Amino acid sequence: MKTLKIAVAGLGTVGAGLVKLLSDNAEIIALRAGRRIEVVAVSARDRSRDRGVAIPASVAWYDDAAKMADEAECDVVVEVIGGSDGIARQVVENAIAKGRHVVTANKALLAHHGAALARAAEDKGVLLAFEAAVAGGIPIIKALKEGLAGNVISQVTGILNGTCNYILTTMRETGRDFADVLGEAQALGYAEADPSFDIDGIDAAHKLSILTSLAFGTPVDFASVHVEGIRHVSADDIRFADLLGYRIKLLGIARMTDHGIEQRVHPCMVPVKTPIATVDGVFNAVVAEGNFVGRSIYEGRGAGAGPTASAVAGDIIDIARGSRVPAFGVPAAALKAQGVASIDRRVGAYYMRLSVVDRPGVLAEVAATLRDEGVSVEQMIQPARSPADSVPMVMTLHDTEEAAMNRAVARISALDAVLEQPRIIRIEAL
Repeated sequence: MKTLKIAVAGLGTVGAGLVKLLSDNAEIIALRAGRRIEVVAVSARDRSRDRGVAIPASVAWYDDAAKMADEAECDVVVEVIGGSDGIARQVVENAIAKGRHVVTANKALLAHHGAALARAAEDKGVLLAFEAAVAGGIPIIKALKEGLAGNVISQVTGILNGTCNYILTTMRETGRDFADVLGEAQALGYAEADPSFDIDGIDAAHKLSILTSLAFGTPVDFASVHVEGIRHVSADDIRFADLLGYRIKLLGIARMTDHGIEQRVHPCMVPVKTPIATVDGVFNAVVAEGNFVGRSIYEGRGAGAGPTASAVAGDIIDIARGSRVPAFGVPAAALKAQGVASIDRRVGAYYMRLSVVDRPGVLAEVAATLRDEGVSVEQMIQPARSPADSVPMVMTLHDTEEAAMNRAVARISALDAVLEQPRIIRIEAL
């Protein structure tokens, strides 16, 4: 069988890692793919930069990645540039238009244009593959498209951002506050100079919208994801969570409900004995629940040159073997929009932390406000008093509807004895 020819758009961490992987593991890859795989073209702006991998003189070098996707003599274009539009989108669209298969690690592109790109690829008879776009080295895309294809999926839950997981883990282990740990994560290269996409939950939301489409056969609907980040999680919240038997994780949750599909990304308290609570540092984890398989759990590194290049290589090998699995598991024309379940309909338990004036009767005021909205207290912690004008009041609340919880919080915020906006974290039993 003839050699499969690859063009790589982007020679950053992932692109260079892929070139190295395909070179170092060429023999075993050829055996597993049934034919040789060869990089014949690359594109990057700086040819002089040391990327830790040699680019053979026989490899065509393009300054314009979109031109490479259009002109290079290749079978597959790998896009590892990033970004939801601009050159990355142009590369993918050019490659598909030319009848070339596409492998991408670009979750933002798929979150915004996944359904349209899947239709275009099917119209041209080529594959759009993106294992590396979600959870790095964890083969969760293949699991949902193939391994679990015989199941009706009811829920997908995941730690989908290693930066946030590292920050929350380090805060718990050291007792330090968010800003301090974020600075350390930036110094170590775990967080970008502008970390907003990570810490504000956008990166995790991109990934969740892709998993939702795969799990429920819907067009990717990033706009319907409820997104909250971790900026407001304090060292006190993490300490109290530990006292209450929980760990705080930024989770992406997609669930089929009676009201439609629920998609949300936000900090959660999860019981310490659940498997996902033990996933620490830069690791990711995904839990999928199917009607026949039950619960299955996948854990591994969610980013980095090696894990992401490994996922890209897996897609390339599938293409070399002649795989024809549709991008989102079913034909693009069969992707069916479902209703959107508002987070206001979410029913579950809550953690609430208040800063209140240290005087008699405050607890009674708060309890009465909760009672009036039908919210009941499960347990409460009030740390030993110290000489101060304010004291923390921490409680967990029984299952209630989000809308009722929000009304209660608004009323509690207006009490004279409450000095700061109440801090609410949802509790997920998982």
